[in-house]
Amino acid sequence: QVQLVESGGGLVHAGGSLRLSCGASGFSLDSYAISWFRQAPGKEREGVSCISSSDGSTFYADSVKGRFTISRDNAKNTVYLLMNSLKPEDTAVYYCAIDPSPFGGACHLVEQYHEIWGQGTLVTVSS
Repeated sequence: QVQLVESGGGLVHAGGSLRLSCGASGFSLDSYAISWFRQAPGKEREGVSCISSSDGSTFYADSVKGRFTISRDNAKNTVYLLMNSLKPEDTAVYYCAIDPSPFGGACHLVEQYHEIWGQGTLVTVSS
């Protein structure tokens, strides 16, 4: 069964750090770009960051640039999102996702093309 599983969420004070993990079962991540999205309470889901499959190029939303770092360990079939200097506005459910199309190796945050999603992990940042 093809599945993505996020972990690492939790409660942290503003200014703190968390590292989210996105693991895959049933398939190998190394052929795919991996994207992170988040959905805050009462808001639409938004793209946060992505990393390509080939050269590891990355993209970050302006709201997290300089604070979040995405990385991948293909040997562990896992992608990470290191979140530093967390702010209360980072509070959200964080999802990893994959575009399984032939173009899915390229990093992008167009939500409609991401067809494989994890269940999400909740990040709460207290002020």
